[in-house]
Amino acid sequence: MALKQNEQDLLDRVQSGLGIAGTWQPSSSNATFDVKDPATGEVIKSIADASVEDAVRALDAAVAAQDAWAATPTRERSNILRRAFDLLMERKEEFALLMSIEMGKPISEARGEVNYGGEFLRWFSEEAVRVHGDYRQNPEGTGTMMVSHLPVGPCYFITPWNFPLAMATRKIAPALAAGCTVVIKPAALTPLTTIYFVQLLEEVGLPAGVVNVVPTSKASAQSSALLSDTRLRKLSFTGSTPVGVKLLEAAAQNVLRTSMELGGNAPFVVFEDADLDKAVEGAMLAKFRNIGQACTAANRIIVHESVADEFAKKVAEKVAAFKIGRGAEEDVQIGALIDDKAVANSARLVADAVENGATVVTGGEVIDGPGNFFQPTVIDKLSPQAAIMREEIFGPVLGIIRFSTEDEAVEIANNTEYGLVSYVFTENIARGHRMIEKLESGMMGLNTGIVSNAAAPFGGVKQSGLGREGGAEGIHEFLSTKYTLIPR
Repeated sequence: MALKQNEQDLLDRVQSGLGIAGTWQPSSSNATFDVKDPATGEVIKSIADASVEDAVRALDAAVAAQDAWAATPTRERSNILRRAFDLLMERKEEFALLMSIEMGKPISEARGEVNYGGEFLRWFSEEAVRVHGDYRQNPEGTGTMMVSHLPVGPCYFITPWNFPLAMATRKIAPALAAGCTVVIKPAALTPLTTIYFVQLLEEVGLPAGVVNVVPTSKASAQSSALLSDTRLRKLSFTGSTPVGVKLLEAAAQNVLRTSMELGGNAPFVVFEDADLDKAVEGAMLAKFRNIGQACTAANRIIVHESVADEFAKKVAEKVAAFKIGRGAEEDVQIGALIDDKAVANSARLVADAVENGATVVTGGEVIDGPGNFFQPTVIDKLSPQAAIMREEIFGPVLGIIRFSTEDEAVEIANNTEYGLVSYVFTENIARGHRMIEKLESGMMGLNTGIVSNAAAPFGGVKQSGLGREGGAEGIHEFLSTKYTLIPR
């Protein structure tokens, strides 16, 4: 399928080189790698493949720019972030189309990601000028204690393929607001949106070397080199828990500050007193947003046995009506999965569920033809032994397991090593408050299927990660606390 002219024109505007110290340049080895449209399997652009030497040069640039950027007045840093937000909003359609082409998500959702990702720029433009310290007498009355907050220093960011704009802005914005410089490695599957965003930062006046972008197909080698460099002071990673564990081990050697947003296995609990229509709408959002490829996706739909039949019927009717196609086309609701491995994984999980006694209500099959498509699927009567109960799905598969008591629902929901987000639907406010206390997750949606907001702290517990992104807490991930005693 040939690209449309506006799509090709947009891709031509995206740099194909590495962004280091304010210049766009080829890899030192002249290596490149291809970026494909997951809806067609066709190559849409070839870009520079950073070598380890390139990554070190990017860190050189970040280190060289650190002192001047940290000394830049907070109002000036704030203004740059605000200009970035304004220009991003002006170019919303461009960024949405680019994301849809390289990642596969429906264009309507891509527009939503631009809004969401942009909010981190606006939020942290406001937070940049509101970093407060403390000044007080010590209890003994012999001196004054002053507490101040300073930039941690050069940061290394590793972002995932599923939200290529928002994951970049969610990390870059607080770092810049705090006075830190950045080396960012976008996912090799979807690097173009991040590159285009770094181009935008240049346009709004970000000094050279403050943000450097080094896409690579050799992520492990690059990360090992940077994490072993004593000049690096912060690592922020969004991705799978197994990779996060390895990065934490490497970061420990230099005692780096770390923020880790890792895997999820979100429970979505529907009690017998829930507003069922509201719960169904929430499930559609929590499960099928981004084609199910989100760490916050509802993974285990835990429904009270008295309403499970009706819930499954209502959900299946909506899922069967989804329009499937290339995400860049208007009105498409389910786009292509990121690659053929994702398709195979969805098929495996469905087959395993059926082998363990579940019933496929709708969907469940690989879609033949070009691109990586899988039918949006509803499975009912999941067994606790099904792999879906333990593994992230990362695909358009909704599985329902039934429960009879509140304690049983809590036990099922917490029976996972993950703890990123949970969802609960109940009209009983006392029960809702009990769930806030009992469910083991860093975030919770009570009668809603979407919780993410730039003004709120995003992050998990257990093996879902460390630290928080967004909210008033987000900027402090990039600040060190310094205490000074001034004798009287």
